[in-house]
Amino acid sequence: MGESLESSLPRDGVLPVVTVAPGWGIGVVAVLGALVIVAAVLDGVLCARSAGSSLGVGGGAGRPLGEAARLMRQRRRTTVQADTLLWRVGGAGLVVAAALMVAVVPLGRWTVADLDVGVVWFNAMDVMVWAVVWLTGWGANSTHALVGGYRFLAHGLGYELPLMFALVAPAIAAGSLNVGMVAAAQDGVWFAVWMPVAFAVYLLGVAGFSVWGPFAPALGVDIAGGVRAELSGVDRLLFETGRYALLAAGAAFAVPMFLGGGAGPVLPGWAWVLLKTLAVLSLLVWARRKLPALRPDTFMELGWLVLLPAVLVQDLLVAVVAVWRS
Repeated sequence: MGESLESSLPRDGVLPVVTVAPGWGIGVVAVLGALVIVAAVLDGVLCARSAGSSLGVGGGAGRPLGEAARLMRQRRRTTVQADTLLWRVGGAGLVVAAALMVAVVPLGRWTVADLDVGVVWFNAMDVMVWAVVWLTGWGANSTHALVGGYRFLAHGLGYELPLMFALVAPAIAAGSLNVGMVAAAQDGVWFAVWMPVAFAVYLLGVAGFSVWGPFAPALGVDIAGGVRAELSGVDRLLFETGRYALLAAGAAFAVPMFLGGGAGPVLPGWAWVLLKTLAVLSLLVWARRKLPALRPDTFMELGWLVLLPAVLVQDLLVAVVAVWRS
């Protein structure tokens, strides 16, 4: 921590990340919190717009604050013979997973943890979300919550392998699993431009581990809210905050992996990272109501028979280009 990195220069000789600043984690958590608020407000505005309600402070824009205040006043629900520890760990675990994801995202020339295997770290945190969401359903000792947890796992079986191979494509092109090196390797053309399949599959995976949009059946009304059926008060607030935080973390990670990191004219690198993150986050929030919900069994077929072969072909093409360039 706090040491300058003087090795592993990319092709153009520019050092992608030079400092791992002590205490930088506090700033990153603050940025993540701000992104959560932006995502929640935007989602509230879009929800109010689709319902024809007011978009002002008391309507869509103020909906997240009002809902947070309501949940803070609400009593925590208890269920018979619940595994309280696992239940609480599951409810709060989403926020923790999101914070650990953004720890490897370079904000300009600084990052919390400049890991040599940052891409693998992100994927490991995404897999950890499986356990966290399932524990939320299991710990409540409730039928509806448990069914929601299993629905999430079924969706995960469909998106996880395609997501993993989507992350492989930029790593192959950069010749590194270091996130900063991947960002620095995009000199001239962003990876999203010539890896569109990997980029699209990655965004679908972000929606998946955020229990968002097409993957909302795990929270379906037909099972009384599924995983969050028994959540109330602070527990529900933490769970919902975690969903937005995961969405924001996924959007932030897309920037160094596919959108050139902090590269851009005039503005400093950290500003470009934030602007690109906001753009991706807005796209993900907007797409929530534009894509139909996917049944776990249907999506599993789509994931294994369409997405996985497509992203493997993408990886093969990227590998061929990488070998040709070397």
